[in-house]
Amino acid sequence: MEKNIPDPDDFKKPMAFFLVRHHSDQLQSIVSSPDSDLHFPLFVDFAELFDEEPRVASVLFAQPNTYLRVFDAAAIWAQQIVLAEGKKGVEKKSIHVRIYTSGSALEFPETFPSIGRVRVQHHGILLTLKGIVTRSGAIKMHEGERTYMCQKCKNSFPVHPLVEARNSISLPSICPIKNSKPCAGTKFQYVENTIVCNDYQEIKIQESTQVLGVGAIPRSILVILKDDLVDVVKAGDDVIVTGVLTAKWAPELKDVRCDLDPVLIANNVRRVNELKSEIDISDDIVMKFKQFWAHFKDSPLKGRNAILRGICPQVFGLFTVKLAVALTLIGGVQHVDASGTRIRGESHLLLVGDPGTGKSQFLKFAAKLCNRSVITTGLGSTSAGLTVTAVKDGGEWMLEAGALVLADGGLCCIDEFDSMREHDRATIHEAMEQQTISVAKAGLVTTLSTRTTVFGATNPKGQYDPDQPLSVNTTLSGPLLSRFDIVLVLLDTKNPDWDAVVSSHILSEAEPDSRTDDEGLVNSWPLATLKRYIHYVKEHFRPVLTREAEIVISSYYQLQRKSATHNAARTTVRMLESLIRLAQAHARLMFRNEVTQLDAITAILCIESSMTTSAIVDCIGNALHSNFTDNPDQEYAKQEILIREKLNSVESEG
Repeated sequence: MEKNIPDPDDFKKPMAFFLVRHHSDQLQSIVSSPDSDLHFPLFVDFAELFDEEPRVASVLFAQPNTYLRVFDAAAIWAQQIVLAEGKKGVEKKSIHVRIYTSGSALEFPETFPSIGRVRVQHHGILLTLKGIVTRSGAIKMHEGERTYMCQKCKNSFPVHPLVEARNSISLPSICPIKNSKPCAGTKFQYVENTIVCNDYQEIKIQESTQVLGVGAIPRSILVILKDDLVDVVKAGDDVIVTGVLTAKWAPELKDVRCDLDPVLIANNVRRVNELKSEIDISDDIVMKFKQFWAHFKDSPLKGRNAILRGICPQVFGLFTVKLAVALTLIGGVQHVDASGTRIRGESHLLLVGDPGTGKSQFLKFAAKLCNRSVITTGLGSTSAGLTVTAVKDGGEWMLEAGALVLADGGLCCIDEFDSMREHDRATIHEAMEQQTISVAKAGLVTTLSTRTTVFGATNPKGQYDPDQPLSVNTTLSGPLLSRFDIVLVLLDTKNPDWDAVVSSHILSEAEPDSRTDDEGLVNSWPLATLKRYIHYVKEHFRPVLTREAEIVISSYYQLQRKSATHNAARTTVRMLESLIRLAQAHARLMFRNEVTQLDAITAILCIESSMTTSAIVDCIGNALHSNFTDNPDQEYAKQEILIREKLNSVESEG
């Protein structure tokens, strides 16, 4: 049996020549670096390796523990070949080959399982896992190698610690040096000053909840990062990790059986935050979008309302809420000013309303419309709450990401928003406005990204009093409320006409649906199509303000500043930024690349709906009782005349 095992050194030469042929540019870049003591990565595409050297790729996949070290030694040899060819540079001590598996045979389910499907059969092979980083530990220094000399044949050999043996060194029983005549020595002596240490970090990745069924518990696995891989990812990052599955003894606890936990020793880690969106939008679907807007060329607001009817269709009416949800999910355009300050493009929405007004329905539907979303309550589902916390795991402090960090790049839906933990109340201001969370806990100092849209829902404190400011009715502070672009109040007031219409709608919903999928987008927008539309307009449109839109927004802002009383927290520069974001979002919703006067006035009406008293519209009305009109374009023309008169009066006074 021993005779059939290939000698690892036989593969060193073909590996080295493969690197010289296909990766000479990377090798040249490595040797040109002046620092010889750093650890350098050399990225190899497994699909390319398999096509060129199938035998090498096969043994690398089956026995990565052995052959990854041989590949690293081959990389050192390859750089020597490059230097011998006359290339200028400095020889490096540590080059690590990092296997890139995208598009290769390793992306099949057998070698690319979900974290919850990792089994014993995956032990010892080259495995690829995808997940989100939920915890990141401190960077340590671990012993990675030491050299021993056989006292009989005087040859030296390296020994590596084993994770399964708690990183302890185990000497071989006989001399491992392979000569023509085995020496069979059993006594070994440590060679002084030959210990090689590695940077070492432990992270925990969890499978995405978006790919799990209802009731399934997301599983997690510990990942060990070494050398150049440490500190490349943070909590909340989406990662694809390629490595070797092994086991690690769980921490010893009194009266608890000590088990082996699965651990992935990483060979390569890829951050895929920029690849979070995996929605496939074909040319046929884009053509349908264009045909839809061509159909509503003369009545664009009627087309917009057809899209809005697809949002939470089981809830009757609530036009204002559905418009606010659409604008929040689409968002504005992020920009950086001359000083380098980043102005967020994501919008935030808060629904304040009586029980039974459909707040949670909108939260759940909005989560379905986003490719990446987290639904939680104000108390949070973990000790991390909404932001981040430091937890002790096996005697070591680690950062655990909360809902806002895990939803980075997507949507965070927070029900019972007013029941937040105390440490969340202190940090959520920065998370919503600057879109970062600065952490300084248990000696861990870092900044995490929270580029997420926040959609909150809460009940008023007791009976809602329209004469009192929103902060009194909700127990939320004014500065926190000012972070929301739109705050809608849904009051369940008595209205017999409205009750009759709603009851008829609910009863009709119980009847079998007679609509077909062939009706086209003119009459119905299914969830999947709506999701693709929102994703498409966010990716392909970067609306800019026209002069007419700038004048309307500027005049309205000046009017609000003059009439500000107890709404002062809502009439700061933040409100101006909110107006711009909402106008840009409406332009995207209307399939345009410029913000017109129509978009600006719609944004103003959304802001007006957020206020208990209005400086421009005589009657705001209850957002709960807002309904779709039969002729929205005519209705808008009336509102435009009213708003223009108010704004013109401001300009004349100025």
